[in-house]
Amino acid sequence: MIIAAAQFLPVPGDIEANAARMAALLTEAAARGAGLVVFSELALTHYDRDLIAADPAGMTVTGDDARLAPIREACRATGVAAVVNAAGRAADGARPTISSFVLGPDGALITRYDKVHLFGGEGEGECALFAPGTADGRFTLGGIRFALATCFDNSFPEVPARAAADGCGVYLASSFHDSAQRVAQYGQLAREHGLQVLLANGTGAGSSGSGCGLSGAWLPSGEQVAKAAGWNVPVPGDGAELVLSDARDRITLMADPAVAAVPVQDCDEPLLDVRTAAPGLLVATDSQDAEGDFARLRAGVLQRLLAAQETLPDGLRLQIVEGYRPPALQRRYFEGYADRLRAAHPDWDAGRIHRAASRFVSPPEISPHSAGGAVDLTLVTAEGEEVDMGTPIDASPEESNGACYTGAPDLTPAARAHRRVLNSALHAAGLVNYPTEWWHWSYGDRYWALATGADHALYGPREPAER
Repeated sequence: MIIAAAQFLPVPGDIEANAARMAALLTEAAARGAGLVVFSELALTHYDRDLIAADPAGMTVTGDDARLAPIREACRATGVAAVVNAAGRAADGARPTISSFVLGPDGALITRYDKVHLFGGEGEGECALFAPGTADGRFTLGGIRFALATCFDNSFPEVPARAAADGCGVYLASSFHDSAQRVAQYGQLAREHGLQVLLANGTGAGSSGSGCGLSGAWLPSGEQVAKAAGWNVPVPGDGAELVLSDARDRITLMADPAVAAVPVQDCDEPLLDVRTAAPGLLVATDSQDAEGDFARLRAGVLQRLLAAQETLPDGLRLQIVEGYRPPALQRRYFEGYADRLRAAHPDWDAGRIHRAASRFVSPPEISPHSAGGAVDLTLVTAEGEEVDMGTPIDASPEESNGACYTGAPDLTPAARAHRRVLNSALHAAGLVNYPTEWWHWSYGDRYWALATGADHALYGPREPAER
């Protein structure tokens, strides 16, 4: 997944104008392949405490605030998620919070994080403006576990330490720093905690100094890989700039111990033959096996695919290529691909081979296909003709130069649009994607449970005799 920090100068106090500007930046970021865009601290109003204090009702928002509609619509139209930092309204009428509202690719609220560590005039004294939050910010998107933090939060080493301990791979900071020295500390944070870091920093005169810009991205090594311009003097317009970084190597792979650790409580749903149980779904004819296993899926998966197809635009339909895969066949696929990697990379140790192989073929012991919960599928026209999805199904990372990743950059506009349609329909139906393969979707398996926060998987591996 490509992630982006958006740096721009908000119009002080004008939520509608700033929301429209954010929507435009989301659209621009999507055109450059981004799947997530982060905005700076209090970007919805600008970092001006006096404005917020003078009109706390008008300058605060909730996740479903009508004034966020342009941002939600831009998320839906582009398939990009957004982290919008604003003065958050408390449900009980208490003091507002400095909040990050995470809007998903469908425009719906994924989570809200309230800044825990307030700085100076934000939360000191009897006339404190904001109330501190009490919980860590976490969410999962595109197979990546993200951590949220806001400005002064990042001065406390325990904040990124907890993020790393919680299995987060990417750390998102919305800030309003006034010096390059403070921005430079994010490289140390990344290195010390093994996190990929993305900073969206504010610009322009604020309540206490001026935001210096310099939004940036750092690898877990501490190396800075992208940086926006510094803000020293006013520039024409709002000085908008996007900083992009590739987070694909932070995806939770099937080989991750967290996936294998998910308990299974098999609900005993049957494996059904799609061709007879759901004739409205198109099944490809070029990957058949003698027993017809490829066309079998758990009943719950099948129901969700039917629901997803109902939401597709006119002229498009789903085509199922492969569903259930017996454990022995899964083992043969995995070991065969691992052998190819060993031949190509004789210097790689066994652990690295296992992890790399799991980008493309699930380890047999946790395979969603062998549980009947996964399906490889694509979009076709109403007449069954293939559409541009960027790569063929089953294109490996090596063969496709990474274009098989769901959030790969540099796709054609048509391929990106088709993937967006597929993602929207299947996510809405409750399935999750394995982000190294745009065609692989599942429900009820261990990876689904980890991605959705379920207590356990609903489906475990099935032997052919148990069909």
